[in-house]
Amino acid sequence: MARRYQCGLDAAMDVIGGKWKALILWALHVEERRFGELRRAVPGISEKMLIQQLREMEARGIVHREVFREVPPKVVYSLTPLGQSLNEALLPLGVWGHENVEQIIETAPATAGAQDPAQPAA
Repeated sequence: MARRYQCGLDAAMDVIGGKWKALILWALHVEERRFGELRRAVPGISEKMLIQQLREMEARGIVHREVFREVPPKVVYSLTPLGQSLNEALLPLGVWGHENVEQIIETAPATAGAQDPAQPAA
């Protein structure tokens, strides 16, 4: 039985929910990337978590995985048209975060400061 969503935001959050998917989308917004490049572009993500998130995103049709049969094997990840449109929808959220980062830092719970405030955010 298919899941029923309360609204469009509920459906979108089901696709990008969690800590990493939006950051992976951002890392792929300009160009395709190999796995190692993605891992470096998303600081703090483990190899296991990146693999899991990419598989989920591929299953949802927002990330495309292309395997090149060569030695050594080459795998490249890119956004599908659906992933590109989702990334475009997230741009205003990134702008809002950038514009309000100081207040976000000031009001964050003491346990929430995982990212260095000096690091640029997506």
